[in-house]
Amino acid sequence: MAAKDGDGWAVCAHGHQHWGVYGAAGLLAVHHDGDGTPHLLMQKRAWWSHHGGTWGLPGGARDSHEDPVTAALREAGEEAALDSTGLRVQGVYVDDHGGWTFHTVIAEAAGFLPAAPANAESTELRWIPVPEVEDRQLHPGFAASWPQIRPALGPLVVVLDIANIVGARAEHGWWKDRAGAASRLIAEVSDLVRRGVQDVPAPIPRLDTWYSRVIAVVEGAARSVAAEPGVTVVPADGSGDDAIVRVVGERAPWEHVLVVTADRALRERVAALDAVSVGPRWLLSRLD
Repeated sequence: MAAKDGDGWAVCAHGHQHWGVYGAAGLLAVHHDGDGTPHLLMQKRAWWSHHGGTWGLPGGARDSHEDPVTAALREAGEEAALDSTGLRVQGVYVDDHGGWTFHTVIAEAAGFLPAAPANAESTELRWIPVPEVEDRQLHPGFAASWPQIRPALGPLVVVLDIANIVGARAEHGWWKDRAGAASRLIAEVSDLVRRGVQDVPAPIPRLDTWYSRVIAVVEGAARSVAAEPGVTVVPADGSGDDAIVRVVGERAPWEHVLVVTADRALRERVAALDAVSVGPRWLLSRLD
């Protein structure tokens, strides 16, 4: 394993030539402005490069030791001088060409982060409003993936009805130590957040992996439980259902919200706020 050992051409099962012996990855940085309009950081490729003169994403070949997120962030630093500390990775879309893959790493940007050509591979970096993206001459690979990626520009927020999920889990003795059962559940969810989730329910857009924000609403004896990395804990002052509805109502319009609960009345209430709901089994099956 060595830096740049992924540089080189590969041929996919369809007989097409692609740059990247071990596949490739690109960074799609997105920022929503005050009006809610998403902007993408896009790169205009140098004329001499593959599909030169087209607009796409900072990216390139993965090295043998890199995961897609690491490769995409590295390439964005090398090509656009982009500081990754202003980014939060929210999902990965995989374009599989049969034996060769391109991973689009979607990341939420804290603002219009500074970016400029940092090597000879690009001639321009620009934040482009999404309604204007298709007005550009797009890189063919990005153009093919864009219809699948565009619906997933907003982050996924998962809101957990902890009391309901703990009850559905039916862990031995949970009713005697509700706080302990809630703490164990939240710790396992924290590990899931790190790994990411797949197969989210429709109509949430499908990505290969979502790295969601998670909000755990706790009530009663579990109100004192602590947060874990990637999981924010919200203690309910009164009704847990009311607290969940309030949390859902406070989310940004462009965020996808998934509420995990088996409570039918609560599911109806959050549906009225355009949130998607799913039963505890969906979550618990991913913790096994």
